[in-house]
Amino acid sequence: MGLGFNIYNLYEGETRDLLKLGLIGSVLLIYFIYKFYQKSTIIHKKKSLKVLSLILAFFMIFGNSFMCVGSTALIFKNIGYFLLSLIMYIGYYYLFLVLISYLFRFLDKNNFSEENKEKKDNKFVAAFKKHPFLFSLCFIVICWLPYIISYYPIILSPDPSFQIRQFFGIRTKYADYAILLDENVVMTNHHPVTHTMLLGGCLKLGTMIGNDNLGLFFYSIIQISVLASVLAFSIYYMQKMGLKTKYLIGVLLIYALVPMFPLYAMSGVKDVLFGAFIFLYFIFLHNLVKTKCEGYKWWNYLLIIILLILICLFRNNGIHVLILSLPFTLIIARKKWKQLLTVMVCVFGFYGVFDKVILPYYKITPGSIREVLSVPFQQTARLAKYHGNEFTEEEIAVIDKILGYDDLAERYDPELADPVKNEFNKYATDKDLKEYFKVWFNGLIKHPGTYIEATMNNVYGFFYPEKTKWYVYYKFDDRITENGFDYHYNSLETSRNILSEYAVAFPYIPGIGLISNIGFNVWIIFTLFAYAIYKKLYKNILILAPALILILVCVVGPANTYFRYALPFIFAMPFIIGVFLEKRENND
Repeated sequence: MGLGFNIYNLYEGETRDLLKLGLIGSVLLIYFIYKFYQKSTIIHKKKSLKVLSLILAFFMIFGNSFMCVGSTALIFKNIGYFLLSLIMYIGYYYLFLVLISYLFRFLDKNNFSEENKEKKDNKFVAAFKKHPFLFSLCFIVICWLPYIISYYPIILSPDPSFQIRQFFGIRTKYADYAILLDENVVMTNHHPVTHTMLLGGCLKLGTMIGNDNLGLFFYSIIQISVLASVLAFSIYYMQKMGLKTKYLIGVLLIYALVPMFPLYAMSGVKDVLFGAFIFLYFIFLHNLVKTKCEGYKWWNYLLIIILLILICLFRNNGIHVLILSLPFTLIIARKKWKQLLTVMVCVFGFYGVFDKVILPYYKITPGSIREVLSVPFQQTARLAKYHGNEFTEEEIAVIDKILGYDDLAERYDPELADPVKNEFNKYATDKDLKEYFKVWFNGLIKHPGTYIEATMNNVYGFFYPEKTKWYVYYKFDDRITENGFDYHYNSLETSRNILSEYAVAFPYIPGIGLISNIGFNVWIIFTLFAYAIYKKLYKNILILAPALILILVCVVGPANTYFRYALPFIFAMPFIIGVFLEKRENND
């Protein structure tokens, strides 16, 4: 039993006595929560807190229903279920109202800044305080060594395996998903070319010296160095912010001992380096809010330009994060608007040239448009599954041109859009897509509930802490060995098994396991956003902006509860929380 409880299992028989028992029990629970709410002297009568409580209660009720039956049936199946859900919703609302009020009061105390007290530290703490970056970096790498050694040379999941194939000119499914600019160039930008070149280039270097494994390990060394350095730098930066040493040591232990960090450090997926660069972007935004760029030299702006370009180059949606957040820096640092505008012109200009000139020059095909159409495609597939008999022959013909209709209902997976969108017709014209969206809109008018359920079923895990799926990579993927590459794990199978079992079990450890829970981390972001509204810390919203944008990316993505989509803001969460623990001189 986790954050929620599935009381609905009691009513599968729908007997009247059990239903009465559930309703009576829920009413009593609400009564006690409400009485506690009334007697509490710390409740803030603020709209932001109330709205947040309403939202979290919604996530609990609907998340439980979708996890159990894949629809809203546990809420709207009959009047009994609806009444029970309504009562539980009210109960969750008051429960969250109380808990969040206590949390806001806890943040209001704001006693997390380091105090200048004369006391003797032990050797560990003294070394940490004197050299926070170097100490943290060494400590993290030492704690990651069992993973580095056991999973030598690298953990390859399907995506990086396909990228390596592309680098070496081997045709993959991604070449089949798009109309190639040149049939002899099978590399596409479905996965960012920069990351593909780095990963494939390291393997090629190993091949040249006669050791493929060593080449792959070169990539691991680069990625480990970048990620560990960024994590260590964040601790150094938070010390400069004045946060308590106890908090910083706690963060260090999280980075060093929570298994998702070393396992992703050894994983070849693009999201790790992208996550590291986004982490630095969070830090940059905080520094901008605090300093308004006062004292920045030319090389500071140059480093910012490099960082922002790397964000664009290592994840295709990186450009969207910058477009939706970077312009607000002009408002925060008004006096430096010329310099910041120059930064934006350089970054967006470079990306435009890279995307529209350099990639086409080398005949590298863009990713398919299907990658941004997961939401409507899933809605159409669900409509075909549950209301397919209502389509006219003309509508079926239109859908068939885009997705293939005959087996569309069978291909529909409520939590993964890939089986549907993988059959997208790459030769579909703009006219075909226009006709498809007419059919899609007609379906929206007739069955809006089906469309809503299709979307919620594909995203609820990002907002419901009970759901955990697609967490870490640790299995051996033999795709590139089929092409003659000598990639293999070492003989430390027992060590790998122990580490893998620890990693898989970690999200289910009471309390601490929530560190790796996507829904819980999203709740933290929403809670901090509400707190920023409550305290009028409007500038802090800019620091939250990249996380909020990435949450939106998760919503339009193809997979439910996919950890690596949320990785950038989950890895940065200790810093994001630290921003709200920092001593505040004013509330503007």
